Amino acid sequence: MRILVCPGDGIGPEIIAASIDVLQKADRTFNLELQYDYEDIGFASLERYGTTLRPEVLEKATAYDGLILGTVSHADYPSPDKGGRNVSAAFRRDLDLYANVRPSRTRPFLTSNMREGKTMDLVIMREATEGFYPDRNMHLGWGEMMPSKDMALSVRRITRHCSERIARRAFELAMKRRKKVTAIHKANSFHMTDGLFLECVRDVAKDFPEVQLNDLLVDASTAHLVRNPERFDVLVATNFYGDIISDLAAELSGSLGLGGSIMAGDSLCCAQAQHGSAPDIQNLDRANPTSMILSVGMLMRWIGTHRQKPNFVAAADAIEVAADAVLENPATRTADLGGTTGCSAFGKQVAEAIRAA
Repeated sequence: MRILVCPGDGIGPEIIAASIDVLQKADRTFNLELQYDYEDIGFASLERYGTTLRPEVLEKATAYDGLILGTVSHADYPSPDKGGRNVSAAFRRDLDLYANVRPSRTRPFLTSNMREGKTMDLVIMREATEGFYPDRNMHLGWGEMMPSKDMALSVRRITRHCSERIARRAFELAMKRRKKVTAIHKANSFHMTDGLFLECVRDVAKDFPEVQLNDLLVDASTAHLVRNPERFDVLVATNFYGDIISDLAAELSGSLGLGGSIMAGDSLCCAQAQHGSAPDIQNLDRANPTSMILSVGMLMRWIGTHRQKPNFVAAADAIEVAADAVLENPATRTADLGGTTGCSAFGKQVAEAIRAA
């Protein structure tokens, strides 16, 4: 299995190095036979090639069995005409990695921001190729414009095709979990766009009569995530809403650094940590690599499921168990969780904790 690794900006190279330590141990334990190739993206690519993302990297990516993408500092990139392309958006749109899957769960041994006595075990299925993001909703050009210096406009695209397929992935996942889907929307205000999304979710629901479907306004969903997180199993949302509520859910679980994430299409999957590039702690060995470690574990599960390779699924299970085992010990936690363990040492601890079932 060939994996393309793009370390990225900020803490990206550090958390990816820690994750590769974990993958290498999983490889030896479960005979995964992984091979890695590396490509520069972000500022490293800009300095070397004059662009944050070369077209040939995206072309090359399609030949791999899986992708690992580091964090990117796209808010600090120069304008597109000067080589500053949003790498994450390009991977999602150009490779059609439309399903951004973000699980969040509480851990009883870890102090969290969840209200006392509350537990959470949910997955947010976020559509990632259209919506309010201006670099993803036009065939050519940018989805924002300023007719005058005192007026700014933004265009939002919602399509039946993208809404139906993300809904189908959500219901398929719910069938493997607790058989509940909650559609997040704001159809009371966005009658046509969110209305179309909700219509598509309801249409897909007819093919899954065993799954209970509810819908919830996005603003109300934030309150319920805090007050009543047990009600949620799989949440399906358009791009913008899914991005916001997944960060809230991850932080409620204990830290944004605990949120695993994959970007999946029908034939390719990419692991990427849910959080940003944190340049303020770059090269200080203070980053928490848990999100990236859990993300590569999710990538192994995706490969195992889609390629009928049970050893990859077993490796994914072992990575998650090992990460929890290291997190359970206060002495081996990273600084954001009140510990003193560095990024590299944390990755090595998780690698050492991997065991065959």
